[in-house]
Amino acid sequence: MLKLTWSRAAAWRTRRHHLVERAPASSMLAVARRLCGLHAQLMSSAELTLWARVEDLDRRAVQRALWEDRTLVKTWAMRGTLHLLPSDELPLWHAALGASRRFLRPAVWQSYFGVSIEELDLLTEAVGAALDGRLLTRGELARDAGRLTGSAKLGAKLAESSWGTILRPAAFAGHLCFGPSLGQRVQFTRPDTWLAAAGRPLGPPVDPQDAPAAVTRRYLAAYGPATYHDLARWWGGSVSTARQSIASLGEEVSPVDLDGAQAWMLASHAREVRELPPTRSARLLPAFDQYVVTASCHAEHLLPGDLRRRIYRPQGWISPVLLVNGRMQGVWRHEIKGSRVDIVVEPFVKAPVWVRRAAGQEAERLAAFLGCTLSLAWKS
Repeated sequence: MLKLTWSRAAAWRTRRHHLVERAPASSMLAVARRLCGLHAQLMSSAELTLWARVEDLDRRAVQRALWEDRTLVKTWAMRGTLHLLPSDELPLWHAALGASRRFLRPAVWQSYFGVSIEELDLLTEAVGAALDGRLLTRGELARDAGRLTGSAKLGAKLAESSWGTILRPAAFAGHLCFGPSLGQRVQFTRPDTWLAAAGRPLGPPVDPQDAPAAVTRRYLAAYGPATYHDLARWWGGSVSTARQSIASLGEEVSPVDLDGAQAWMLASHAREVRELPPTRSARLLPAFDQYVVTASCHAEHLLPGDLRRRIYRPQGWISPVLLVNGRMQGVWRHEIKGSRVDIVVEPFVKAPVWVRRAAGQEAERLAAFLGCTLSLAWKS
């Protein structure tokens, strides 16, 4: 069995994430695919996740991809969180998410929302019908769903959940995604008609039985080496399901000894990581960056001490991170004040000269991306 240290695993992962060498601007969608979508609880974080990995990224590139080119789609995905997914891969994600039963526990829906699974299914179908070729606000969607189900009370459930939980089954089934906002009001539409109107028809559906293995392959390609717990946390499922998904890949995956713990990589990557040349890198990763999100189960191996709470904060907030050679060695923040952006970097340990220089260059890149002048400070 291949033996890896966490330092080598982190070095491998940073390469896979384009955090050693940025991808060209034309590769924006390819980077989003490799990351298995972009975490989009904050739209600005999704944009900065790409900025950290793509050279000369245009500030409006993500907005154009969402609302003009429609090559990205905003929807609920793994863990029930908002993501930006490449539109040409939606059939895969819909198949995998639709096959998951985690969000369909009858007692939970009855207790929290006062609906049965049968009523939820009825609502989900009504959402798809109401959004066919249309953009609707949540209130409009609730009204039309009430009409289609024959129950205004049932339709009103769609407007009651501030977090959109009751809309997620429709998103997982491929009946709903986000459209451009109407002022301050969010609008929804149906992915197939939204994309077809831009000349991007959805591809053929993916067999739900094949989807979990395909998604697991994508996950390991970006976030390996990983344990069963890592995969379960990322997807939002059980450890036993994660074990089955990895086992389904057969000889495509290889076990590795990761500082004494068993983890898994794609077999082709296990061969490559043996010959990984030494490199060094320092990057400013935004809040909710994919690299940091997926490290939540093993963060202590990538931190210089008992500092987990500085990164993974209450209410699910994930801090911006100073990443050095794949390790989380500090936090940072930025604030735009008129035409100036103030960036403050707070390292957890003394930063070598090369790290300060590289982080300073990243700060300059960020200021240019935001169209601002830079004020940079280091806080000890």
